Amino acid sequence: MDRTEQHKKAMLDALEKSLGVVTSACKTVGVGRTTHYLWMDSDPEYKRAVQELSDVALDFAESSLHNQIKDGNPTSTIFYLKTKGKSRGYVERQEIEHHADKSFKVTIVGDTNE
Repeated sequence: MDRTEQHKKAMLDALEKSLGVVTSACKTVGVGRTTHYLWMDSDPEYKRAVQELSDVALDFAESSLHNQIKDGNPTSTIFYLKTKGKSRGYVERQEIEHHADKSFKVTIVGDTNE
């Protein structure tokens, strides 16, 4: 394994430990952020591995949220219902989706900047 591949592996390990925080992982490994993003652009396997680690971090956060809900944390419960319970009416505002093929023009009148 060449030096670059060793750094990539170390970077993936550091990203896992930092739950995907790039700056922390780069400092741990001694690799610049630019280098990390160049690897992301040029190495599909590295990019896939980084994206999988992002899913692990999201799973960790979701697990923490569920634990807070189990512990009776009302803020966590409200947050969960507002984000996952929309289809059951847990929203603060109404969301209206409109899909049309026609475009329209908006004219702003009374502009005070002129």
